[in-house]
Amino acid sequence: MEFDFSPDQKQLKEQARRFLADRCDRSVVRAVLDGPQSFDAGLWKGLAEQGFLGATIPEAYGGLGAGYLEACVVAEELGRAVAPVPYSSSIGLAAELLMRAGSEAQKRRYLPGLASGELIGTLALTERAGRAADTRFESTVSGGRLSGVKLPVADGDIAHFAVVATRAAGDAVASSLYLVDLGGAGVQREALGSVDPTRSQARIVFEQAPAELLGAEGDGAAILSDVMDRAAVLMAFEQIGGADRALETARDYALERFAFGRPIGSLQAIKHMLADMYVSATLARSNCYYGAWALSTGASELPEAAATARVSATQAYQHCARNNIQVHGGMGFTWEFDCHLHYRRSNLLALALGSLSRWEDRLVDRLRARRAA
Repeated sequence: MEFDFSPDQKQLKEQARRFLADRCDRSVVRAVLDGPQSFDAGLWKGLAEQGFLGATIPEAYGGLGAGYLEACVVAEELGRAVAPVPYSSSIGLAAELLMRAGSEAQKRRYLPGLASGELIGTLALTERAGRAADTRFESTVSGGRLSGVKLPVADGDIAHFAVVATRAAGDAVASSLYLVDLGGAGVQREALGSVDPTRSQARIVFEQAPAELLGAEGDGAAILSDVMDRAAVLMAFEQIGGADRALETARDYALERFAFGRPIGSLQAIKHMLADMYVSATLARSNCYYGAWALSTGASELPEAAATARVSATQAYQHCARNNIQVHGGMGFTWEFDCHLHYRRSNLLALALGSLSRWEDRLVDRLRARRAA
């Protein structure tokens, strides 16, 4: 099996890097971090015009129909640039849920808008901070009307619609998915503070909001499990893109910063720190490539590969972002330096699809199940 990207995919990667270097420098990221906006609308529109948002969406629904490998290289470059856009929510989750479980009418209604950037979607899953996602939802749907609270919802303050995981009234176990217009009646949204303001979070209150079933009643858990694996691989590439950039920033500073007449990169402690960062990032990349292969081929190993990629990429990004600050010393903790941008994003992504411990448990359970089979 080939664990490398094709020349065309590498060309796409370079195209995305050049585009983001031109349209998403640190001033763009800081404008969102310090300003009132939750994302950069101009950058989002530009990504859509370049076709980056529609890589996995079929041509029949306004996308490129390229494939998951193309989406992986785009996600990596977005992570490298710390791009303040709702890519993982809108494309990695909402679009995937629609392609996995949506009816033909639902796909035609939402997917073209997602590919063009005119629509932003998200997944409303958890119902209180600090609680792992499960099927015991307090929110319910009765007569096509949804009531309950979801938080935190990634990009929930800017999304046009949400796929909401909930249950039917009177059903204590089975979960289902529903499409809800977040600009419609019965929906109230409140922006929440988070460690990374360039990727917003929201509290959404539903009070008899119209809800349309997505997929079959009671199939929510199965659909989510499948889509979470796909999203985990894409987000892992976003994380290794950030990890690589944090490593490069630390390396460059270590070569430029002089202390006692010599570059600090010549000091053994700094060498060891950079070497550890390189090892963790390289190991994560290897696991991510395995996940990308499983995702793009629909291999039966996808559940294990996705969990492995997610765990290793989360560890690598947090490790590299944290050590990048250490290499920069006292300056690394200041607002003027960019180290905290990756530190913020690494900690946010570590919880975005469920905690690291949750994915470690999933990996162990899946390996045990495969061994037993």
